[in-house]
Amino acid sequence: MDIVADLVVQIHPHHHAPENMTLDSRFEKELGLDSLARVELFSRIESAFNLTLPERTFAEAQTPRDLLRVLKTLKPSEVADFNVVAAQRHLGDAILPHGALTLGDLLEWHATRHGERTHIQFYQDDGNGETITYRQLHAGALKVADALQRHGLEAADPVAIMLPTGADYFHTFMGILLAGGIPVPIYPPARPTQLEEHVRRHTHILENCRARILVTLAEGEPVGRLLMSLVPGLKHILTASELSRSTGNATLPALKAQDIAFLQYTSGSTGNPKGVILTHANLLANIRAMGVATETSPRDVFVSWLPLYHDMGLIGAWLGSLYHAALFVVMSPLAFLARPERWLRAIERYGGTLSASPNFGYEYVLHRLQHSDLEGLDLSSWRLAFNGAEAISPKTLEAFTERFGAHGFDKHAMTPVYGLAESSVGLTFPPPKRGVVSDTIERDTFLHRHKALPAADEHQALRFVSCGTPLAGHQIRVVDVAGNELPEREEGRLEFQGPSSTTGYYRAPEKTRELFDGEWLGTGDLAYIAKGELYLTGRIKDIIIRAGRNIYPEQLEKAIGDIVGIRKGGVAIFGSADPKTATERLIILAETRIEDADEKHRLRIRINEIAADLIGTPPDEIVLAPPGSVLKTSSGKIRRSASREAYEKGEIGKKRRMLIWQVSRLFLMGALPQLRRITGHLKASLFALYSWLIFLLLSPTVWLGVVATPGDNLRRKIIRASALFLAKSTRTPLNIKGAENLSSIPDTCVMVVNHASYIDGLVMSTVIDTPFRFVGKAELAGSWLIRLPLERLHAELVDRFDFTKSVSDAQRLCDVLKKGHRLLFFAEGTFTRIPGLRSFHLGAFKAAVDAKVPVIPIALRGTRSILRAGSWFPRHGAITVTIGEAIEPNPSIRGDDERRTWKEALSLRNKARDFILRHCGEPDLTQ
Repeated sequence: MDIVADLVVQIHPHHHAPENMTLDSRFEKELGLDSLARVELFSRIESAFNLTLPERTFAEAQTPRDLLRVLKTLKPSEVADFNVVAAQRHLGDAILPHGALTLGDLLEWHATRHGERTHIQFYQDDGNGETITYRQLHAGALKVADALQRHGLEAADPVAIMLPTGADYFHTFMGILLAGGIPVPIYPPARPTQLEEHVRRHTHILENCRARILVTLAEGEPVGRLLMSLVPGLKHILTASELSRSTGNATLPALKAQDIAFLQYTSGSTGNPKGVILTHANLLANIRAMGVATETSPRDVFVSWLPLYHDMGLIGAWLGSLYHAALFVVMSPLAFLARPERWLRAIERYGGTLSASPNFGYEYVLHRLQHSDLEGLDLSSWRLAFNGAEAISPKTLEAFTERFGAHGFDKHAMTPVYGLAESSVGLTFPPPKRGVVSDTIERDTFLHRHKALPAADEHQALRFVSCGTPLAGHQIRVVDVAGNELPEREEGRLEFQGPSSTTGYYRAPEKTRELFDGEWLGTGDLAYIAKGELYLTGRIKDIIIRAGRNIYPEQLEKAIGDIVGIRKGGVAIFGSADPKTATERLIILAETRIEDADEKHRLRIRINEIAADLIGTPPDEIVLAPPGSVLKTSSGKIRRSASREAYEKGEIGKKRRMLIWQVSRLFLMGALPQLRRITGHLKASLFALYSWLIFLLLSPTVWLGVVATPGDNLRRKIIRASALFLAKSTRTPLNIKGAENLSSIPDTCVMVVNHASYIDGLVMSTVIDTPFRFVGKAELAGSWLIRLPLERLHAELVDRFDFTKSVSDAQRLCDVLKKGHRLLFFAEGTFTRIPGLRSFHLGAFKAAVDAKVPVIPIALRGTRSILRAGSWFPRHGAITVTIGEAIEPNPSIRGDDERRTWKEALSLRNKARDFILRHCGEPDLTQ
């Protein structure tokens, strides 16, 4: 295994062979060893063990285990010192995948090490629900990846996921990642009455991320069709069941740590949602830091009802469990809302040690559950109860701890935390099992001077909860409006930095600039720090300035929500400019089902009393509105800015349009984008038809000309003239860079080109105006229509699959070069739909070294987008060909010095590939 690893690392410097390689790794597909590389491997094996492998080994051995079986059949003395036990023990040392660079690495690591271990347990009331093992998740993700690639998914393409909590969601999310795409979670519509608002929001998201594919359930297809009519770039609405029927034979690109892992669109509590860019490195840094802060291990069980389109449920709950090999017990948010006792019963049944909820979840459980619902409940296993994602109420924490203490809940388990999407999810955590720490401060001093001084009289005080200290490697600070850092116990704008930090918002440069203050990122929150711990006080955009003092909506909203007759959680407080004086007016919007005028008058008086008591001033207007008037985000946060906008437009209290009217409006809105889409598709179809007509008219003439015309020069001129005519007639620009290197191409050389499309051969025939011979795959000779012109053009065909012929093919190509011919290799050997430079086969470079001729690197750009693998639908595009300077092999290397010959071939390969990678405009798929 050491010998195999050394060779793989030598050929693929970025391949982490010791971590990923097993006895069953396939030489070609997984380790990237082409036929010549395997010859080198077997040679090294023979040398190391002083034996001769049987001839059949060269043709039959496809994995290290195959080689091991052969070695075991030989005499014991010939295989001494080979210690396979030690190799396997090395592979199994780690408990957690600390070396994983991407989420794909993470899943593959677990599927390989303990594939049958249960990863996800779906909760159901009676008995155990469905489970998903690591191997099943990996296999399901591969099916999704394959199906998406068949629908045209390219590397770094965003794919929208509109799925409820279920197996389909997990398979789809990971499948998009494995295929090289970028998952974009969005939520299904909750109620028909909110369809228009839902579609408008998602239209903005889909237009911003430019998703071409949306994955949903069959029930979600009508909404998907509505979105497609409004978003011209959205091409495919795919159901999860369609994706699951694929074979799973996806071509997986090599992902890098700095690639975008997914886009987390902010909840949109103010303005349009923004797509937070999170890389694999960001997510893994955050997950690891949270794991250290919470002492998470594979022995933990995380129970969650949180939505998977929200960062707390997706990253904190699921991906954190995935990394730490903890059992993830999950139910849908609707299951929790319908019967909140399910959350607690799941913790009891599965011995849940970790769980999380926004403050409203704890409050909801407190008020919804009766004593009879809790009979026999045992919560003693609950080690950490995270509370975050929204304002945390000290009263809620105390009430929950007191009530459920009787059911085994440890008061030290309550864990207030702080995080935000821009920091992946987590930013500050308290020490585990410390319990709640709150700070009681003087109200007037804080409201007027923004200083958090400890209060002597609790009746005239404010209380805030500590959210702990920054995660390892992360920092926070509090600054004033000028950006100057403030001392402890002074309120200001909270900023942060660390390895979990986003690089910005997707396709929103202005919003990204607003986010950053030098190296620091703004949170949009107000806070103060005391004894190094973070205390949040409110959202910057939600603070109302009135008579020179700050008014914080949360506490007043909570107090008004406790009034009998007012819907709890149905209060929004915001400032609205007076149209006459331009001064800010304090507006209280409260939902109620009461319609009696006297009762409403009583409510207004009570609201005035509470406002005067808490903030020292009455509101300018109290609006009592029917349920549903206070706008909220998908995660339940109050959208104060949106509610203010509805108030200022006079829309509060108006009945929502009937569903038929909402659908009709959306269809009318989508008519123009749909017309543009149809026009664009028609133009593309006409171009494809026209291109094929030109090609079909030219093909017979060119074929006859090549087959029947005597003289190589005339044949080449026919092909070149036809290719130029095809490019001109289809208005395909052909830009040649490094043209000065064309005139100096030696009479004998190896030209190496990347391979991206069916039309690459035509392009090269157009660009290279000197005699050369193509090196192609032997399968091309299977059809006489192709074989005859190739023979007349003296193409050299090599066998890609018959291992025993690779050495003789290499020698034949070397002889052709020594006779004074030029050879042109497509060094990748094949091409796929997915953009990116694949590994180069070594045959071209070995031939160049043996024949002592230079290598000319040539980079093709643009051909893949014109005609892709698996498609016969040409599209309009531009082509750029970049000709590099000749790379000379070391002339002092002797033909019988195999070691130096091998190293020189690798050197030529690396230099040529580096040049092509710089100019082909596509990512490196070997990274």
